[in-house]
Amino acid sequence: MSVEFIFRLIGMVVFAIAGAYLGVYIGNSTGQSPEISGFLFCMVGILFGLILTPYFTTRPIRIIRRTLLSVSSQTLASGLTGLVVGLVIAALLTFPLSLLPAPLGKVLPFVAVLLFGYLGIAVFVMRQTDLSSLVRLTPGRTSDESTSANQPTYRTVLLDTSVIIDGRIADIARTGFLVGTLLIPRFVLNELQFIADSSDNLRRQRGRRGIEVISQLQKDTSTPLRISDMDVEGVREVDDKLVVLARQLKCPILTNDYNLNRIAELQGVSVLNVNELANAVKLVFLPGESIEVNVIQEGKEAGQGVGYLDDGTMVVVEDGRNHLNRKINVTVTKVLQTAAGRMIFARLEKED
Repeated sequence: MSVEFIFRLIGMVVFAIAGAYLGVYIGNSTGQSPEISGFLFCMVGILFGLILTPYFTTRPIRIIRRTLLSVSSQTLASGLTGLVVGLVIAALLTFPLSLLPAPLGKVLPFVAVLLFGYLGIAVFVMRQTDLSSLVRLTPGRTSDESTSANQPTYRTVLLDTSVIIDGRIADIARTGFLVGTLLIPRFVLNELQFIADSSDNLRRQRGRRGIEVISQLQKDTSTPLRISDMDVEGVREVDDKLVVLARQLKCPILTNDYNLNRIAELQGVSVLNVNELANAVKLVFLPGESIEVNVIQEGKEAGQGVGYLDDGTMVVVEDGRNHLNRKINVTVTKVLQTAAGRMIFARLEKED
């Protein structure tokens, strides 16, 4: 039995009794039969209680709960602080305002409470980033603390399902290059669990690997990880929820999904792409340099051999077909940067 149904029953009983008393009163006042009018008003009260009770009991509470879940802890703390400051200012003005002649002396104190309460919340929420930075700059700091104040401000980074399944995020976080708190919304975790419970063997393995990655991130103390219940109402797709949530929190999304990357950028959301990071840290080779590569397969063109460097870069070796499953020294002739990554073309190194 749901809570809403219980409130409907309670509302039905309360409004039925109230309707019966009202019907009897109206019947006695108008000279009509109090039994009939009481019965009719009782039926109206039952109908009113069953239909409308949730709209002023459980529904408002549910809306407030959803709103609180979609607001970050920093924004919530700033709003509560602003409310307290506004009420304090309004309390200080209550006494002089109450000395004004009626009706101003009775109305203006109440107006001041509403006005300064709203202004306090609005100002503190709009300037929450500046205020949080100001709180860190407290007097009496040591030299180590003053040095840490010059460090980059810690931020929140949203994790996408694809980057969790990919697994490289655990190694990146372990290096310390990610500054801030990694945030995994509950709807991302639910999608990951759905993938882990899939009937398809490959999808199930990928989902379980993602859960293991989250476990590794929780054990790693270098980069804090937080799982949040924040949700976005009215949006069904996980990617759309991530974009909306990133705009609300003003934080980037960490992903390797090309489509999510493009959609987020079009909506003004910062994106940290793991694939772009991987391409950026690959070794740079110039034409004429010598490298060692293991040729493992034939190329598309006649006589070509294909090998891979330790970072996964493909090396196409001219006339390398005759050197399959062997490590050979080659000379770089051309380097191409494609959407799939970097590709190196080389030829066999001439023997002296």
